[in-house]
Amino acid sequence: MTAARLRCASGEPWLIRRLGPTDYVPTWRAMQAFTDTRGPETADEIWLTEHPPIYTLGLAGRYQHLLRDNGIPVQKVDRGGQVTYHGPGQLLAYLMIDIHRRRLGVRQLVQTIESAVIQLLDSYGVAATVRSGAPGVYVQQGDREAKIAALGLRIRSGRSYHGLALNIDMDLAPFADIDPCGYRGLAVTRLRDVGIDAPRAEIESRLVAALDAAIGAASKP
Repeated sequence: MTAARLRCASGEPWLIRRLGPTDYVPTWRAMQAFTDTRGPETADEIWLTEHPPIYTLGLAGRYQHLLRDNGIPVQKVDRGGQVTYHGPGQLLAYLMIDIHRRRLGVRQLVQTIESAVIQLLDSYGVAATVRSGAPGVYVQQGDREAKIAALGLRIRSGRSYHGLALNIDMDLAPFADIDPCGYRGLAVTRLRDVGIDAPRAEIESRLVAALDAAIGAASKP
């Protein structure tokens, strides 16, 4: 694990933690513990990681969206949203943000995170968009849109945790055994399939820079 401090565009401090591969449940519990014990002056953090294969089901998630048992474990968690898949080759950016201190609304935070991912993709020459009522980021593939980044947050006492999952170069087959994010037949894609073949470290750095700029611009003094 490596950690680096930086100053957000709004003046707020960040701590960026590159955790490397981690198991899902201990990381989730660590996010909860960090959120529950942080104080009013605690710096916001971004945790970058990836997980072994696992399906996670949000608070309102329905097991009917798990279409068949393929042996991949399923974990019920406390984020928003339905079911998604995490696995090697995916970038998780977990966002521990004091939204009360930054004077950010929840929907505003979601839109800001989405805009940061769109900015990241644009930096590689790939156009992306969002869908009304379906958080995440989508790209055009042929005659259809495909989801390239999923989003799910939990807000507790004015602080966020969980975050976004960006598909870099992962096996997409497990998505066929679920209704991704609760949508039957939703197409899913990855950076490699839209022509982005950059090193993971570069993608992480560009994503952090995009999140810093977007959240810094949205934060109110």
